[in-house]
Amino acid sequence: MLAFKVDENLPSQATKLLCREGYDAVSVLDQRLGGAGDATVASVCKNEGRILITLDTGFADIRTYPPRDFPGFIVLRLRRQSAFHVINIIKRLMPLLSSQPLAHCLWIVSETKVRVKR
Repeated sequence: MLAFKVDENLPSQATKLLCREGYDAVSVLDQRLGGAGDATVASVCKNEGRILITLDTGFADIRTYPPRDFPGFIVLRLRRQSAFHVINIIKRLMPLLSSQPLAHCLWIVSETKVRVKR
């Protein structure tokens, strides 16, 4: 089963949505990691085997965060970042989560496409 960590820059509904869909999901805030640096969050994800979902485009830097060294990243690069819009994008991702490779991959998600880097 896929396990996710939802970054603090995403609405709290994102964690609830993933859990309702049967995924193991916790938020950065649930683990009292609010304000922690990117390297710390990435390290915790690695240690816990969790795929990070975030709006932080710093995690899309494959030189700093090579996908092969981490469980995976989903970076949302959205023009609008309202809670409603972000949740709708995550809902649209649900079918892909179970049908496309995610382990040790970087997904860069926009409103119109998903690019995958390994």
